[in-house]
Amino acid sequence: MTSLETELKAFIIETLNLEDVQVDDIDSTEALFVDGLGLDSIDALELGVALQKKYDVRIDAKDENVKTHFASVQNLAKFIQSAKGA
Repeated sequence: MTSLETELKAFIIETLNLEDVQVDDIDSTEALFVDGLGLDSIDALELGVALQKKYDVRIDAKDENVKTHFASVQNLAKFIQSAKGA
């Protein structure tokens, strides 16, 4: 697990006010939505806005890869790293 993944887990918990969820409870490869962590579309919007502000990345809802980027913490970390490197 990378430090960015750990940071993202804490960020998700804080941003979405996930009570009773700890960083260690989230598997980096686990699905964030529906199965896995169980987030919904409202959570996705809130998380997307917060990620754009914190990491200064552009998230295009019309991009066909958005679902892939948000599939797991690991994918989010890869997306942020590639967006920051571009």
